[in-house]
Amino acid sequence: MKINLALILSIILASGLVSFGFTYYQISSDRTNLNNELEFKVKQVVQEIIKRDSNYFDSVSENNINRFAKQLSVNYGLKGFAIFGNENRYIGNPEIVKYRAHSVDYATQALAADTAFGYFTNIDGKEIYQYIQPINHQHIASNVAILYADAEYIDNIIGDIWFRNFLRWFFQAFFVSIITVLIIRYGIFGPINKIVNWVKSARMGDVEELEQNPPAKFLAPLHKEITQIARAMNEAKASAEEEAKLRSKSEAIWTPERLKIEMRNLIKNKMLVVVSNREPYMHFRSGKEIKCLVPASGMITAMEPILKACGGLWIAASSGDADKETVDENNRLRVPPEEPKYTLKRLWLTKEEEDHYYYGFSNEGIWPLCHIAHTRPIFRIEDWGYYQKVNEDFANAALEETLDEEEPLILIQDYHFALLPELIKRKKPKARVAIFWHIPWPNPESFGICPWQKEILIGLLGADLIGFHTQYHCNHFLETVNNSLESRVLWENFTVKMGGHTTLIKPFPISIDFTMKDLNNEEVKPDIEFLMKEHGIKTKFIGIGVDRLDYTKGIIEKFLAVELFLERNPDYLSKFTFVQIGAPSRMSIKSYADTALAIEKEADRINNRFKSKNWKPILLLKKHHSHDEIQPYYKTARFCMVTSLHDGMNLVAKEFVSQRNNEDGVLILSRFAGASQKMQGAIVINPYDTDKSANAILQALEMKLDEQNSRMQSMRKEILSNNIYAWAADLLRTMASIR
Repeated sequence: MKINLALILSIILASGLVSFGFTYYQISSDRTNLNNELEFKVKQVVQEIIKRDSNYFDSVSENNINRFAKQLSVNYGLKGFAIFGNENRYIGNPEIVKYRAHSVDYATQALAADTAFGYFTNIDGKEIYQYIQPINHQHIASNVAILYADAEYIDNIIGDIWFRNFLRWFFQAFFVSIITVLIIRYGIFGPINKIVNWVKSARMGDVEELEQNPPAKFLAPLHKEITQIARAMNEAKASAEEEAKLRSKSEAIWTPERLKIEMRNLIKNKMLVVVSNREPYMHFRSGKEIKCLVPASGMITAMEPILKACGGLWIAASSGDADKETVDENNRLRVPPEEPKYTLKRLWLTKEEEDHYYYGFSNEGIWPLCHIAHTRPIFRIEDWGYYQKVNEDFANAALEETLDEEEPLILIQDYHFALLPELIKRKKPKARVAIFWHIPWPNPESFGICPWQKEILIGLLGADLIGFHTQYHCNHFLETVNNSLESRVLWENFTVKMGGHTTLIKPFPISIDFTMKDLNNEEVKPDIEFLMKEHGIKTKFIGIGVDRLDYTKGIIEKFLAVELFLERNPDYLSKFTFVQIGAPSRMSIKSYADTALAIEKEADRINNRFKSKNWKPILLLKKHHSHDEIQPYYKTARFCMVTSLHDGMNLVAKEFVSQRNNEDGVLILSRFAGASQKMQGAIVINPYDTDKSANAILQALEMKLDEQNSRMQSMRKEILSNNIYAWAADLLRTMASIR
């Protein structure tokens, strides 16, 4: 209140002083102008009379002075007229006789000097202007004419100006004060009170409360800093609590805080570097703005929590059209944008490199080679040349970034960089190098199709550690090495010795970010009717599938199972809809474009067979969806169906389970996905067996709630115990232990 009053008084005083200054200047200027106008008017009257008749004043006498004065008043608006001559003779109309005492001295001076002049005087409290003009006869001044004009109107005008400016100032100060109070109350004190609440939330460690109450736009930077401080304090508190738990309990759920503590003890001051083809953040233009997007990728979902927890550097290929505008001179930037935790370094691929290295060799060659999905791999010598070059470019980038590091930990991601481990290890032998192969490894006969299998195997064996999702894939790799290279495969400890270097081959079943906080989440399940309303569908049950439009995902097999289920169970017509979220992928490759078209045609065929008003059996959402957009479907669906024809792990299965906070719902999972080995609560199917897949849909829809709960609890405990932080700890702990 005191601040409000002080500000209001300051505004009133300041506006009053400014108004007074401007008014005083205006009045001074206006008075001068009005005085000049009056002087000019009276002088013009005298000059006009003299010019018209030089004997005009001689005709004035005591007898006709009153009539003459009235004539001047009527014609020229003068107040009075007088003649002053020698021997102090003063003749004037009766109304101005009393002015004699104020005029005689000036008239005498004018007569003596033969000079006309005017002046203002105050007579009886009224402002009068007198103008004295000598009258010459034969060039000798014998009389003077005195003209009197009322100057009171000038004071009236000046007074009006003062009054109007006072009112203007008063209302201006009044309204400015009101506006100021409102601005202070709602524009300053409101956000300040919010900041007080934010600080309280920060002190209590309530980060969610901070994020739910953003400030006014101009306080956004301050809000961002307070939120980051709160999050840092919260993390420090959690770290301390987690460290205390670890001292008292050998087994605990892995969390970001526990991973930080583990890595701090393991890698100490060593630098952690992740190398991947896909970047975790891409920037693109949207109109005049630049927006940041997290690409849909299981690899990013798995790897980013590690970098957030441990810090370090992520090297990746640029994919956004505005990426260059957001990096520094070394092509680096700190991410995540809202709260930087690690550094992203971008490399720029030419169109030719992208076409041949990525689309060509990686995705038309190695991808179908490793996935037994009956799509013929294509190998071109030109693609192989670009694959070698890009691997060398990334190796040089990693070596440059770790130039001052003697023993960095370099974690390479996936089949795009099979040559990278050996390229790095050759020039930096003390570096700890690991590569995680996110896709399956086929049997030796299948991999033997590749013309450059030896070069790929030698490149991979440059690593100290090669990780796969399952032991089955590890065994296939070891068999491939044993059949293709002159090396020593030690099956008892799953290592390969070649050229004095030993490589450990080990399974690391990848997982998702899932902790006790997520386990105890009590979010309300979305309403099916509301969720499906935007699609114009009314249904009682939904199933969900989330896949890239890829020929390895078995989407058409899934649709055929839905068709057979509805054919056998017509009671579910108009009551059940299967929602397939399909993200377009690698559409410049013919096999992918053909797959996407075939999926769309199959959905249309089945819908045309069964659909009715406000209902259809399959809802195909063919676009990229964020995690936030997918979550409502995960939470609402009666079941999730994963029908991979061959898959390293498939994190969709685990993401679905993580969202079932009510511990209901059913997971239908392909036996050919790596996740099936650990998710014991799932209904495991062979996606090629349409009959069994259709039966699994019926079983999922009619499963009793207590059985749903039992199965889901088992799977949620599994991903809680083996979450992404446990995966990272196992992988990085193994890397750090290698000598």
